[in-house]
Parts: sequence; structure tokens; C-alpha cells
Amino acid sequence: MPFKVLKKYIISQLSETPSEEEFNFKNSFSDVLMRETTHTEAVILLVAMVPHILPTFFDEIIEELNFQKKDFIQFGGTREGNHKGVIPTGETIQFILAKENIDDRLQLQQLFSPEHWFSKENILYLDEVKIGEPEMSGRIILPSETVHLLCFGEKLKPKFSTNFPAKEVTTLMDWEDLIVSEMLHSQINQIKLWLKHHETLLKEWGIQKHILPGYRTLFYGPSGTGKTLTASLIGKEFNQPVYRIDLSQVVSKYIGETEKNLEKIFNLAENKNWILLFDEADALFGKRTSTKSSNDRYANQEVSYLLQRVESFNGLVILTTNFKNNIDDAFLRRFNSIIKFSKPNMEERLALWQKMISKNAEVDCNLLEDLAEKYDLTGSQIAGAIMTASILAIEERTTNLSPQNLLFGIKSEFKKTETAFTE
Repeated sequence: MPFKVLKKYIISQLSETPSEEEFNFKNSFSDVLMRETTHTEAVILLVAMVPHILPTFFDEIIEELNFQKKDFIQFGGTREGNHKGVIPTGETIQFILAKENIDDRLQLQQLFSPEHWFSKENILYLDEVKIGEPEMSGRIILPSETVHLLCFGEKLKPKFSTNFPAKEVTTLMDWEDLIVSEMLHSQINQIKLWLKHHETLLKEWGIQKHILPGYRTLFYGPSGTGKTLTASLIGKEFNQPVYRIDLSQVVSKYIGETEKNLEKIFNLAENKNWILLFDEADALFGKRTSTKSSNDRYANQEVSYLLQRVESFNGLVILTTNFKNNIDDAFLRRFNSIIKFSKPNMEERLALWQKMISKNAEVDCNLLEDLAEKYDLTGSQIAGAIMTASILAIEERTTNLSPQNLLFGIKSEFKKTETAFTE
């Protein structure tokens, strides 16, 4: 990191007799950011990053330049929390790069606008200030993901936290493990085609003014029919992480808190090629009610906000629910696709039994056909029954999955849903 050169540059910029040495930080981070950066942008990134590496960096500069009261005011910066050194603000950038030149100061202010790639790609931003205070007095916030990227050249996956209550969903399975109808595969393929061609569609074909930026889809149907697996497989194929939102950490009984929690998630995910999965989305995207009380009114405002925020997200959003009718009609109208996941038919159940049985296990083929025909199980339930029977076989020190053990596994699955079991 060119922090020694940065220090020389800042001292030269703020000295009464600037150095004759030429400084140019252009494209300092172009490799890791995969874009060209101007000299000014690179200086902003370095200034924002240096407190994370060298806590006394700005204090040493202030001491060397022997700042007067006016200099301290113009330099900006703040000291907060556990960090004892100076944390730069937007004013710090203005003082270093523009001094008292009004036009240059205003141009620098534009680099912190929502339209600049700093903000759009969540690289850095200015902290909010109190109403009436100058915006540029806000601290320059460099998210931990950006710090890690600039330091080590790799993207840091977000940790589960109150700011991002989500966990990545992955799978060891492949598309051939998803046993569904041809019609369902065709519908899923439409999502894959959007992921593959949406950049061309929006930019080269120029229809971005006619359609919303992202893609929204609803997966509905009984539990265990492959909704979450499908989301994971889509992410796996396109090398895009799938994050399942923990709605218990998002939905709040306090007015306005649910919207704030969601805003944090969408802001962090924006322009990251992340797939957001709202599993069992009824709690968040349910039908609006008639406004009989103030609570109903706030609840409806919450749904309206969700509708607006999901529409503006430029990535793939997947909602899952067991019952389509539980989702608010306003959302249903705005989905790009609505895909029904049904319980497998007899042929599909047989294929699932055959595919899920371990290669180390022995089982009568006729028995599998009988089980597939007689027991109306989902893929998840078949996997559970096989696991139970396999554990019993291992305990018995045999590789044979007996009818008794398989039936015991099926019975266990029926008990979970309180369904009557008959042999």
C-alpha cells in the first residue's frame, strides 16, 4: 500500500511550499475493483482506508504541519468510539484535494452522491449527519468488505449480523438431482436466461426504460418439493451466492423498524450479483388488511414499502411460500414469473428413490417401485426416510436396506406431518 507516498502527497498539498515531486495515484486499485480509478478517486479510497491500517497516520501529519485552529476546522475529521486516531470526513477530502477552491470542492462533493459508483457498488459513503449540519462533515465509511477487498484482493462474504440477517445457502447437488416436470424445468430456464442475458437486454437492446431492473419470482408449493434447492442450483450454476433472509430478524413489531432492517439488506446486496431468497415469505409479503386501526395502516405502509424496494433491486429476488394465496396481490402482479412446485408423481418418486439410495447400499428394485407407488412423499421426505433406513442398516452392520427399515423411515416422515401411516 502506498501510504508513505500518500503521506508525502498530503503534506505537499497542505504545505505553504508544496513539493516539486509529482504524485499520481490513478488506477491504484483498478485490478481488485475491476475498473479504472481516477487520481482523485484513488486518493479518496486511500484516505478512507488508512485509519484501518495506521491509526496515527493523520495525527502525525497534523503534528508535522503544526496546524493552527483554522487548519483544524478545515481539515475536518473526528474521533469516535474505540478508535483513538483521526477518522477522515468528507471535509478532510475537500481540504486535501481542493483547499479553498469552491468549484473543486463542489465537484468532490459529487463523488459522494448516490449516482457515483462509490455509492452504487457500496464501496464507500458518508455517514449521516444531524439535520442542518453540512453533509461533508460526515465520516467516510468504508465497509469491512471494501477494506478486505482493497487489502487482500478478494471479496469478503458478509457475516450474519443485525445489519445483514442472512446466511448463504449452498448445495452439493446438481441439476440432474432435481426431479421435477419438464414444464417446471422450462420455467426455471427462463430465470437462467435472464441471468445470462439481462445485461445485453438492458444495455445493448436499450429497453431499460420500459422494464424494471431486476427479476422477481415466486416459488410456491408444499414443503420439500425443491424450492430452496432450485434457488441454490441457480446460484451454483451462475457462481452467484444465494442468501436466505432470516425473517425472524427482519420483521419487527416496532413501527418503521422492519423497513429499516430491509433497507440495510438491499443496500448491502445492491450491485453485488447476490441472489436474495425470502423463504416462507408470507410473514413479510402477506396480504394487506382493511385499515380498521392505526396498526393496520402502518402494516399496509410496510407492504407498500416492500413492493417499492423489491421493484428497485437490480438483482434476482426469490420468494418461497407453501401457499400462493398468502402473498399480497400487488406482489403477484409484479412477479416476472410464478412457479408452482408440486409433489412428485409416481414416476418422479421412483426416480428420487433410485437417485438418493447410496451406491454402497443394496435394495430390491421391486421394493422401490412399490414404495414409490404406495407412499405419496416429497423429495425431502424420501431423503429423510432413506437416511433413517441407512442409519439402521449401518447399526446392523449390513449394506442391505430392508423393507422393515425403509418402512420405519417412511413412518417417521409421516409422523412429522401427523399423517396417517398404513403399511
